[in-house]
Amino acid sequence: MSVLSDERPIGFIDSGVGGLTVVKEAMRQLPNEKIIYLGDTARCPYGPRPAEQVIEFTWQMTRFLLNENIKMLVIACNTATAVALEEIKKSVDIPVIGVIQPGSRAALKASKNGHVGIIGTLGTIKSDSYRLEIQEKAPETQVISLACPKFVPIVESNQFASSVAKKVVSYTLATLKNKKIDTLVLGCTHYPLLRPIIHHVMGPDVTLIDSGAETVSDVSALLDYFDLNNLNRTIIKQHQFFTTGSPKMFKDIASDWLNIDSLDVTHIELGGK
Repeated sequence: MSVLSDERPIGFIDSGVGGLTVVKEAMRQLPNEKIIYLGDTARCPYGPRPAEQVIEFTWQMTRFLLNENIKMLVIACNTATAVALEEIKKSVDIPVIGVIQPGSRAALKASKNGHVGIIGTLGTIKSDSYRLEIQEKAPETQVISLACPKFVPIVESNQFASSVAKKVVSYTLATLKNKKIDTLVLGCTHYPLLRPIIHHVMGPDVTLIDSGAETVSDVSALLDYFDLNNLNRTIIKQHQFFTTGSPKMFKDIASDWLNIDSLDVTHIELGGK
């Protein structure tokens, strides 16, 4: 029996450049797949915004990528996953996956002492999604959540390796140092760009969980389950990147993080502020 090849792209959406951390892992695990990415950098960060507005913005991005004929949607944004995933999943006819469930599952697997820390945006932490997900599976787990509202602006301004970033991360995470956590979930896809600094601050005894990277394993499983894999290795895949903000700023960060010199980055308007 012949297996059909699905050459349609996989769509990724995020509030800005953070979802590129998921894309980097997708390129590694799924080299045959074409990727279309949309980062709403003009309206980033999503964390402080009301849930209704985040849902509206997430729908705008989703509709844009549906018009690009994607075969699967990855909501590569923890804030959007927390408030919009279930609604969008029920309303579209392609598989939709978020980043919170895979990250929670990985945290439970990694923790030895049952003390798990979560860092994320104001919106993600306020939603309490990680704690609920983790304690639904393991009620005895101690979950300590901390909002880190200054992290996303640092990444979006391409300052994630600066001395300012080191000071902000060290100051923000100080309250977690005496909480006995042995596992820390990077509950925002922007945060892996700060990973070296976070690792230095938290120390070698704390395992860092990249929710975005964990999500790609689920994407791979869904491609298999729904027979959506691109099996045609002869097609030249040109990944596409869209941003509502500055293409140059986006390209500078994306080229460095993905280690790709030639990126197709296009500015678009989605409407609304």
